[in-house]
Amino acid sequence: MQTMYKFDFGTETPGHEHIKITAETLYSPELGYGFHSLSNVSAVNRAGEEAALTGDFIIPLNAAYQVDVADGLYTLHLLMGDAWFDTETSIRGTEGQMLLEGKLIPAGHFERYSMTVPAVQGRIVLYFSGRAPRINALEVLPAPHACQVFLAGDSTVTNQPADGYPYAGWGQMLPAFIKADAAVSNYARSGRSSKSFIAEGILEQIREKMKPHDYMLIQFGHNDQKRDEGRYTEPNSTYRDFLRRYVDVCREKQATPILVTPVHRRCFDGKGRLENTHGDYITAVWELAAEEQVPLVDLAALSLEYFNRLGPEGTKSVFMWGRPGEFIRFPQGVMDNTHFQQRGAAQLADMVVGALKSLGLQPLSLFLR
Repeated sequence: MQTMYKFDFGTETPGHEHIKITAETLYSPELGYGFHSLSNVSAVNRAGEEAALTGDFIIPLNAAYQVDVADGLYTLHLLMGDAWFDTETSIRGTEGQMLLEGKLIPAGHFERYSMTVPAVQGRIVLYFSGRAPRINALEVLPAPHACQVFLAGDSTVTNQPADGYPYAGWGQMLPAFIKADAAVSNYARSGRSSKSFIAEGILEQIREKMKPHDYMLIQFGHNDQKRDEGRYTEPNSTYRDFLRRYVDVCREKQATPILVTPVHRRCFDGKGRLENTHGDYITAVWELAAEEQVPLVDLAALSLEYFNRLGPEGTKSVFMWGRPGEFIRFPQGVMDNTHFQQRGAAQLADMVVGALKSLGLQPLSLFLR
């Protein structure tokens, strides 16, 4: 299986050492690359533009492009633009992770954008959207030594499935804030507690892939409060004990653990002030971070201030609150006080990145946009 590719998208003769991708390049396992569907893919050539990579391009309108490679980390270098018109492109990656959101490029300009992503189950898939998306060229290069930022957590962190749009976890939006020096690997899973995440072997999956100088952000608490045997932990004993195991795995692999206090739910009292439904679980994370001298992102405090500022009505634009007919996939409406819609998840990811910058961890601080 080839691990390095250079693709030239459009209609004309490919650039030097590039593989030409046209509007008829449909993915097949034998080919190892191509679009999943050609129904919304078109190729354009700007007459008079002689540059091999900028004179023609593909418009991938809500289209997915797949490249088969061995599992691992890869840096992608994308060239995007149009000689005649403004463009706007968004790109999602594995499990809907946001890689690039609403990238605007003025007419006559071309920009290179780089990111590092994990290949999962032998493939990289890029999902293109936006009002006027473009792709001129793409390079796929192995990046085995790139830093990996692992996420361990629950549904507030996870990559929510596409059929639940606009549901999103803050970890799903985090890659858009990370430079090409690092990749985000989101192992957070809905419904998991610090206990069940370990029992299901997910922490062990992270341990197997973790290497020195990687990072792991750890946020649990929502499901640790559930009273079933498989998930419940007591904040001042078992919850701290299980979180300590994540810290131990990082130290065993010479990586850096970062504890994250659980983000608040949308729960307001009669005076319009946010209620703390996590209680001693937040305190336990603080105490463990101090005891183990582990960096801490206090997302509980950040979300408390943010949600109080927005108030009961304003926070509906952060959480999955939709009127009947507002969201295509929820025609009867939805009222969810725990999970986020995409714009809210992006705000929380931005808060996490701001907190990480404040910590001044090196080299992580250099990898944050």
